[in-house]
Amino acid sequence: MHIDRLKLTNYRSYESLELNFSPTMNVLIGENAQGKTNIMEAIYVLAMAKSHRTSNDRELIRWEQECGKIEGDVQRKFGYMPMELTISKKGKKARVNHLEQNRLSMYVGQMNVVMFAPEDLNIVKGSPQLRRRFLDMEIGQISRVYLHDLVNFQKILKQRNALLKANRGKLDLQDVMFDVYTEQYIQVAVQIIQKRFYFMELLQKWANPIHQGISRGLETLEVSYGTLKDLHSGQTAEEMETIFADQLKSVRRRELERGLTLVGPHRDDLQFFVNGYDIQTYGSQGQQRTTALSLKLAEIELVKQEVGETPILLLDDVLSELDDYRQSHLLSTMQGQVQTFVTTTNIAGIDHNTIQEAAIFEVHDGSVSPRD
Repeated sequence: MHIDRLKLTNYRSYESLELNFSPTMNVLIGENAQGKTNIMEAIYVLAMAKSHRTSNDRELIRWEQECGKIEGDVQRKFGYMPMELTISKKGKKARVNHLEQNRLSMYVGQMNVVMFAPEDLNIVKGSPQLRRRFLDMEIGQISRVYLHDLVNFQKILKQRNALLKANRGKLDLQDVMFDVYTEQYIQVAVQIIQKRFYFMELLQKWANPIHQGISRGLETLEVSYGTLKDLHSGQTAEEMETIFADQLKSVRRRELERGLTLVGPHRDDLQFFVNGYDIQTYGSQGQQRTTALSLKLAEIELVKQEVGETPILLLDDVLSELDDYRQSHLLSTMQGQVQTFVTTTNIAGIDHNTIQEAAIFEVHDGSVSPRD
C-alpha cells in the first residue's frame, strides 16, 4: 500500500499544505524545527488516530484554531481509499471512503505504517512502558479485536483500582462488585496476553533472521514476552484464567496495602537476548541498535503477512543515528518494496541508489517545496 496525497489543514505548524508523493522513496530535507517531523507525524496520525509524540491531541491543532484536519489518498491492492481524520477539542472524527466511522477501533488498520524514530532506539534499553506501548500500537494495527479488548481492559482496571483505593489499608475486601470486576478483569487480560504471545511468536520468526543478516551471522536474537509467572503460549484461555486468579489471590493483601492492581498486562515487559545474553543489561550500544532495527524491519514483514500488503515506512531523523553499515542494510532491505518517508538535514553523506532516485521535498520555516 502507499499514500499518494496528503492534505493538512490547521495541523501543527501548517495552516494549509497539500503534497503528492512517490510510491517508493520520499525524502524531506531541512534543518531542525522547520516542520519535517510534523509531516511524518501527520501520516502516522492519519493511520493510527493518535500521535507517537504526544498524548495531548490539542497539541496537533494549529494555534488558536478550533480543529485540525488530515486527509490522505491511500492506494491499497483493492483500489483507491480516501481517509480523513478531524481533530477538535471535543475529540476525533474519522472517515474512510467518505463514510464516518462510529469507533476509532474500526478506523485504525485501514492504512498500516511502521514508524522508526530516534526514540525507538530506546525500545531495547528504555522503560517497560515504552515496550508495552510498542506492543499495543503494533498489534492494534493488525487486530481490531485487540484494540477493543485494550479499551475494555483499561476501563475495568480503572474500576478495580478505584475499589482497591477506596478500601486501602484493609486486611481483606468482601465486595460483590469487586469480585465481578476481578472476574471481568481476568477474562479480558487473558485475551490480551494471548494476542501478545501470538504477536511475539511472529515477531521472533522475522526478527532473528534479520538480526543475523545485520550482524553478518555473528549474532542470534531471541525476543521473550515477560508476563505472569507460569503463563505460556501453549495454554488454553481457561488454564490461563485459573493461574491468573490464583496469582491475584496471592497478592490481594499487597493490593489493598497499595490501593492498586499489581498483576496484569499493564505490568508486562519484553526481554531481548543476543547469543543468550540479556542485551538490555549487558549489550553494547551497537547491539541494542541492531536489535531495535531488526524489530522494525520485522514489523514490516509481520504486517505484510497478516494484512497481505506491505505497510508504509516512516524513518524520522533516524538515518543519522545509524552507522553506515546499518544504514545501508536498512535502505537495501526496503528498496523498491516499501513506500518510505525519510527526514534528514542532509543527504550528501547518503550514497545509495534508493536516495538518489527519491522524490525530494525541501522544508524551510513551515514551507514545503518539491525539488525538480
